[in-house]
Amino acid sequence: MPKFHLEHHKVDAISWLRAAVLGANDGIVSTASLLVGVVAAQASHDNVLLTGVAGLVAGAMSMATGEYVSVHSQADSEKAALHQEKEELATDPEGEHRELMGIYMRRGLNQDTAHLVATQLMAHDALDAHARDELGISETTAARPVQAAVVSALSFAIGAALPLAVVLLAPTNALLPSIVIAALLSLAVLGAVAAKTGGANLWKGALRVSVWSSLAMGCTAAIGSFFGAAI
Repeated sequence: MPKFHLEHHKVDAISWLRAAVLGANDGIVSTASLLVGVVAAQASHDNVLLTGVAGLVAGAMSMATGEYVSVHSQADSEKAALHQEKEELATDPEGEHRELMGIYMRRGLNQDTAHLVATQLMAHDALDAHARDELGISETTAARPVQAAVVSALSFAIGAALPLAVVLLAPTNALLPSIVIAALLSLAVLGAVAAKTGGANLWKGALRVSVWSSLAMGCTAAIGSFFGAAI
């Protein structure tokens, strides 16, 4: 019996990687920016901590809701497309066979080979063959709303906990630079890890996240300073 050669690629992790990276990145950036703005406005230490906790809870719930709604919409679209494809296979199997043949011929197979491949794949699992090759839906790319929501909420909370820990541990007179430095370092590491997991360049991933996060914290610090001085 022939042995199958199994390979694992970076794309296999894409279903959870996107939600995890997005959640952790947003957790660090939004919470750190929020804390920087409040600190710049000369708020008390207790108020800074309370603001951070509120931001963590609200952000995690928001991320979970947004991801669930977004990915569920994708899942509904995929379900509708598969239902339509199932009906077409039942009413016009020959037309669907020709359609699958055409796909394989456009990919480089000759007519005879494309006919044979389409015949064998449809005999094995016609809906799966059309879902994968016509609609682009597979086990790797299929939408998973609950998984996306849970991963996003947890990763956001973990990310948000990092600047909150700085508020608890850093001295009050060094709170602002401590939050900024810790957030940028964390984001740089997160960007590098995400790039490594996805097979991309580490330095580009770290730099991209750090630059945009610096802009976010700079804006909230400026707003906090303005309103703090106006009070």
